[in-house]
Amino acid sequence: MAGDVQARRTAQELIRSDARARWAKLGIFLRRALVGAAGVTALLVLLALVEAVLDRSGMPGWLQAVYAVRDALTAAVSAVWPWVPPVTVAWLVGAAVWEGRDRTPGAGWLTRPDRDDSGSWVDERMITRALAHLGIASLNSFLKGGGELVYTVAARKDGDGTQAQIRLPLGVTAEMVSDRRKVLAANLGRASLETWPTTGEEDGVLDLWVADKGTLSGGAGEWPLLHDGAVDVFEGVPFGLTQRGLVINAPLIGSNWLVGGRPGQGKTNLLRVLMVGAALDPTAELWAFVMGESPDFEPLAPRLSRYRMGMDDSVAADAVQDLEDLLNEMERRGRVLGEQSGRPPKVSRRLADNPRLGLHPIILSVDECHELFQHPKHGKRAAELAVKLIKRGRKYAIILLLATQSPTKDSIPKEITRNVSCGAAFAVADHIANDGLLGSGKYRAGVRATELRMHTDRGTCVAVGVTHNAFELVRTFYLPFEDGVDEVTPIIARALANLEILPVAAGWTLKEIENSAAVDQLTDIQGVLEGESRVRTQTVLARLVALNSREYEPWTARDLRAALLGFGIRPRKSDGSMVVRSEDVADAIARRNREGVDSQATVDGGEASGSQGAFPVASLGLTPSADQRERPTGRIDSGSEPGASTSRNRAVHWDDGGSLPEGEEVSPDSE
Repeated sequence: MAGDVQARRTAQELIRSDARARWAKLGIFLRRALVGAAGVTALLVLLALVEAVLDRSGMPGWLQAVYAVRDALTAAVSAVWPWVPPVTVAWLVGAAVWEGRDRTPGAGWLTRPDRDDSGSWVDERMITRALAHLGIASLNSFLKGGGELVYTVAARKDGDGTQAQIRLPLGVTAEMVSDRRKVLAANLGRASLETWPTTGEEDGVLDLWVADKGTLSGGAGEWPLLHDGAVDVFEGVPFGLTQRGLVINAPLIGSNWLVGGRPGQGKTNLLRVLMVGAALDPTAELWAFVMGESPDFEPLAPRLSRYRMGMDDSVAADAVQDLEDLLNEMERRGRVLGEQSGRPPKVSRRLADNPRLGLHPIILSVDECHELFQHPKHGKRAAELAVKLIKRGRKYAIILLLATQSPTKDSIPKEITRNVSCGAAFAVADHIANDGLLGSGKYRAGVRATELRMHTDRGTCVAVGVTHNAFELVRTFYLPFEDGVDEVTPIIARALANLEILPVAAGWTLKEIENSAAVDQLTDIQGVLEGESRVRTQTVLARLVALNSREYEPWTARDLRAALLGFGIRPRKSDGSMVVRSEDVADAIARRNREGVDSQATVDGGEASGSQGAFPVASLGLTPSADQRERPTGRIDSGSEPGASTSRNRAVHWDDGGSLPEGEEVSPDSE
């Protein structure tokens, strides 16, 4: 096919369709030939019987003519027959020469590929031959007995390789084939990394993907967002290329990650790529803990709200405190969601963009998390909190990213492995580590990171949960921060610049963000009463929307009632309708001025409900614990004192209360 891989694949499909058509025509021809031969034979037998009974001279003239034609044909066949074999051979040779010179798809038996051609072409014939030499007794008996494998999905182009699904015969499972993966790869002329036999929808269905030769040996190339672009964490972060050569986005919202592998294979880089990508979403708040002395996340420090690094006990204690803070924040978010119109089951992009609700994404990454979970004092509590967050936090835009080089049952709690949505395994030593990262039973199903080679396959991981496929072989993008090469810092600088346009991106102006906390809802309610003694609640709500649509348009009658109750005002019934009385509003204002309470005070100490929640404070001005102010051993600081002004809280002036509404205070110099 003139060396054109795509042309060969097209030719392969044409040959298959042509072959089916040719066999159909051959069947019709054979049927007609058999019927004709049977008729001619019957006629000849009948003529011979008549000739044996009657003398030819006594036959009618037409019958004598029939016998004359028969004799002439017999003589012709006898004369020509000696020449049939050599003429047939010459015709076949001529046809072969003609087909060989013709570059259009022709006879399939002349264009089938050999081993030298297999780098660009894998078909059912090659797969069947490869399976027949695996040494599986049941499969060998089936094929030697004339059985044919059923291809539920014919071999077809799939990205940078070929994919097929085969229903295996009785007594053969896909796991048996997966166990002989290296032999199968050799039979197909591929490296083990380029051959992926896995279990399909049933144990007896083999899902096979074979890469084109050499396509997996290169890296993933440049990160798509290296020089420009932004991220919506609800859509995911680009983190690598699949085995099919497609850019894949890492799902973050609604997912939690467990990343692992042997040292130096790329797990920390993957965690860094996810965090750097999330940093390009100006609504995301990022926390990072490195349970060891490693500067891998140092360039992200200006964008991190909370950041600790080190191996001492204070770092583990602060990590546990942050997990507890996130658990409390999860409970608060659950209440806020329950108070929204329609009771949405999870945080959406629209809700996250509303600064008063405080439902922006919070992403916590813990590198070398086994050090935290195995800590003699804080490990058990950390594991309990992490499991709770993984099970429930995904609905509330709280994401946990964990990385480890020791994915064993002793270092990673089993409940974490069972409940994480996404697992990524770089080269691992055994099936225990493989299933500890990817989930129980993955090794038996043929999803094996044990096949990845140290150093040779550095940066390549087996990932589950990132797409609808059973697994993805991902060549991750690399963002270096070493040996004088730093591609992370410029991206973080761009992320910090994006924070300046956060209000615009969210549909707000900076002035409205700064003044959003200054909206006096009680005064607004008094104003829209317009001096009337009583006004129906529906009319009050409509007038509030007309007064400040951005503030009050999301409100429902339930939100208005909650706000009134928050000010100590109970709607009353008049003439069959719920009304707000000017007298009650005036009393609430007088009481507020007299007591000096905040306009958003709550009833009986409870939290104000509805869409009037405060826009959450970023944790840049907060610290996980009091001892961090003393710079304990192992703390890596971004160059500013705890609580100092940063680019994040300069970009947006947040309300008091914080992402974590209770138990934290902002230092006086934090604004």
